[in-house]
Amino acid sequence: MEEYFGNELVKKFEEMMENNDEFYFDTEELEDIIVYYLELGDFNYADMAVNYGLKLHPNSLDIKIKKLEVLLEWEDYNAAKDLIDELKGSSMENTDFLVCYAKYYSNLGNPKKSIEICKKALELKEEENFLHNFIADEYVNLGDPFNALKHYRKALKEDPTDEYSLENCMVCFADLNKSEEAIAFLNEYLDEFAYSEVAWFEYGQFYFNRKNYEEAIKGYDYLLAINSNSVGVYANKAACYEALGQYKKAIEVYEEMLELEYTKAFTFYKIGLCYKALKQPIVALNFFQKSLREDPQFYLSMMEQSYLYEEMGGMTEALHFAREATYLNENNLDYQKRLAFLFIDSGKFEESLSCLKKLVDVEPSRFYNWYAYSEVLMLLGEYEEAIIVLKEALKSHNRAELYYQLSNCYFNLKDQEKGVESLQNALELDPSLVTDMQKKYPFIKDEVKKAKAKVKKKN
Repeated sequence: MEEYFGNELVKKFEEMMENNDEFYFDTEELEDIIVYYLELGDFNYADMAVNYGLKLHPNSLDIKIKKLEVLLEWEDYNAAKDLIDELKGSSMENTDFLVCYAKYYSNLGNPKKSIEICKKALELKEEENFLHNFIADEYVNLGDPFNALKHYRKALKEDPTDEYSLENCMVCFADLNKSEEAIAFLNEYLDEFAYSEVAWFEYGQFYFNRKNYEEAIKGYDYLLAINSNSVGVYANKAACYEALGQYKKAIEVYEEMLELEYTKAFTFYKIGLCYKALKQPIVALNFFQKSLREDPQFYLSMMEQSYLYEEMGGMTEALHFAREATYLNENNLDYQKRLAFLFIDSGKFEESLSCLKKLVDVEPSRFYNWYAYSEVLMLLGEYEEAIIVLKEALKSHNRAELYYQLSNCYFNLKDQEKGVESLQNALELDPSLVTDMQKKYPFIKDEVKKAKAKVKKKN
């Protein structure tokens, strides 16, 4: 009934604003309207309601405090500070004002001052659950999980159903490496609130993170007994069975998920992975295909099909799905590497260049990205381009392999002097590679003996 009344008030206010009318609202009504807009995140309308409220009730402390809330949402800290200074004298016993005052310092990155104000607000014995959570959050900002935990627990004592406090208690226990205290706390909570979904979820996660998958499953089962529609919990339970290598049981859980989900692409994908682990590639492919029928752009299933087709010798299909997956997720460097490999393996050297170029651009610190890129350029006869790439690579990788490649490029371009110079550098860095390099690059074969002699003389 109150919600309906609130909406009616908002409707009346909006009609008034649209028609440029003026209606009377008392301060409580205006507060309800302002709160409605603040909760909605519509700060423009909240501000209009505040300004209209102050026009009707210019001395209303409550509306001025709501004005302060709007200013803080807009991050107008200069105006907020002026209003705080105006209100301080009359509002230090007002919880709403003190909360705004604390938020002001919190937003400015002064958690200590924020905590000080919140503790003063606690003396008023109002909104204690909220204030303890506020204080705890500020201690988190200070990197102090010990004191944060104290206040999350106090918040939970004020409201034992507060899921936010409960979840953050467990986070603090983890930050403090107090696993025994954490599970004791959780078991104690469950003794009193046996039907808490959040608590059973935390129980499952606690044991999952410690790889005690059997106990984690127990927690998830209790949660599902309370609420069988918790889709995410089925996924966690299935992950436990996967970790235990019990893929058939994992599949059973995923199949239960399918009965609840609106989007099934991910679940079909997970079932496919389970069948892949069970060495049933054809069945796995079927589920990856089902996944793509649900979501034609689900690139994870595309790439898994690529792997399976490669294993089965279907290189054309492997390349097709790898290309599609990489196109949809082009910033995934593992995908770029795989696609480059498949292009090279299929003799499509030119097509691999864009992948290899992306790899050296994004991961220049990885030597083999440069090595592969220059190698393909040489295979294509692009020796001048390869030289540019190799010189760039040598700025951060003083490796013999790169000098062997560089010498091969120069010899192919009939630049004997630079070819010999590069070969000498290579031999000085790692002469043990020369046999392999001679096999790869026949042009250097005839020059090796001469270069070796020069290196010996130099030493």
